[in-house]
Amino acid sequence: MRLSPPVHPMLARSVNELPRARAADRSVFEQKVDGYRVVVFARPGAGFVQSRRGADLSGAFPEIARAAAGLGVEVVLDAELVVFNQQRLDFPALQQRARRRGASAELAARDQPAHLVMFDVLELSGTVLLDRPLHERRTVLENLFVARELGAPWALCPQTADREVARGWLDPAWGAVGVEGVMIKNVMQRYLPGERGWLKLRARMSAEGVIGGVTGEVGAPHAVLLGRFDTGGGLRLIARSTPLSSSAVVELGAVLRPAGAEHPWSERRFAAAWGSREPLDFQVVVPELVAEFAADTAVDRGRYRHPVRYLRLRDDMSVQDLSGP
Repeated sequence: MRLSPPVHPMLARSVNELPRARAADRSVFEQKVDGYRVVVFARPGAGFVQSRRGADLSGAFPEIARAAAGLGVEVVLDAELVVFNQQRLDFPALQQRARRRGASAELAARDQPAHLVMFDVLELSGTVLLDRPLHERRTVLENLFVARELGAPWALCPQTADREVARGWLDPAWGAVGVEGVMIKNVMQRYLPGERGWLKLRARMSAEGVIGGVTGEVGAPHAVLLGRFDTGGGLRLIARSTPLSSSAVVELGAVLRPAGAEHPWSERRFAAAWGSREPLDFQVVVPELVAEFAADTAVDRGRYRHPVRYLRLRDDMSVQDLSGP
């Protein structure tokens, strides 16, 4: 095997819509699934699972390392590591599994087995494929599936040249089962480690939440914290917005009211970012205004993983109109 870890995976830059079709267009589309990006090194008797940033995940996912060791061929694969649970991809379960090692990891592998959604091959039987066009690498990958009669935990990422099929993958129904959006790739493109040579379009939807807090000043908020009241009357954080536009700062600064110690979040601490331990500096406001926001489909137990975009106040809705998360 000529490639060795770490191999920096090829990345993508975000776009806001599917690129328009052109006469000479050579684009194909793949599902973007909700998981961990990994590079898998397989050789007879040995398997290694590398994270996007180069960490060794083999101990956390021993069933994947064993599957790679049992593949019977030397190959380097680019894939998304996922856990499937209750009819959808379960990102929180994947996160929990990534922290386990030893006997705990083996137990998790039995109870919540991981799978690999594969979309590229970087080396096969000593031949490095980085300079080969995507359509050739895809053929190699498909042939590997056929020749090895691969099944779970191996899965082949769906790919299509049909824009309407790709547009269908952006439907919220796909988001509900863990398909975050669409990857857009050129069939003639070589593999560029570490470079943003692909495009990605996240599926988006709109929703509503109660404004329960802000970063910055109440009279000039930088971003808003959104929540929903649960059946017990508690206000649960569901999302944090991206920085507000100048017009939104003026609009919200004129109507938000600071809250006191009676606010459900007055003693709460929230992380500054997903997975971070740094506390977020925020001000509580009276939870009386409903806001509409745009978000992607990455929602974990009622909370949006990525920052959402504030759209407008919903003066036609009250906090009682919102169901719990």
